[in-house]
Amino acid sequence: MFCSADMRRMGRIHSHRHGQSHSIRPVTPSAPTWVKQSPAEIEELILKYAKEGLKTSEIGVKLRDQHAIPLTKLIVKKSITEILTQKGIKTDMPEDLNNIVNKALGLQKHLKTHTSDRRNVRSLELLEAKVHRLSLYYKKIGRIPKTWKYKSVIAQLE
Repeated sequence: MFCSADMRRMGRIHSHRHGQSHSIRPVTPSAPTWVKQSPAEIEELILKYAKEGLKTSEIGVKLRDQHAIPLTKLIVKKSITEILTQKGIKTDMPEDLNNIVNKALGLQKHLKTHTSDRRNVRSLELLEAKVHRLSLYYKKIGRIPKTWKYKSVIAQLE
């Protein structure tokens, strides 16, 4: 994902840091010359790893580390999720939303036993704000159903 100068100046969501230090993808839109696999072979690798139960981010890391494929979109002209949806392998919830929900559930479990942990009550509030913001986006683009709702437990903790 290419970042403009305005995007690099934007701060973090829930902190006072500026967030300018991050890696940027290469500017060249052409496929790298050192990749020896054809687009069909890369799609087969993606399908193989998906059938093994790997998530899309894990598939990307495995392709990068073991097969020296930096970005599938430059070579195959489709992202990993697009390839998986075309082949009929689709997850019910996007991976980033699922990770944040699981993190919030873990924090809720922690706060049931440690009721006086005020710092993590606040971090749970921030996580739930991220869940709501992401769910609004995914509902708008049609990735999750309009009736999907995340239920909070913060009211029970206080």
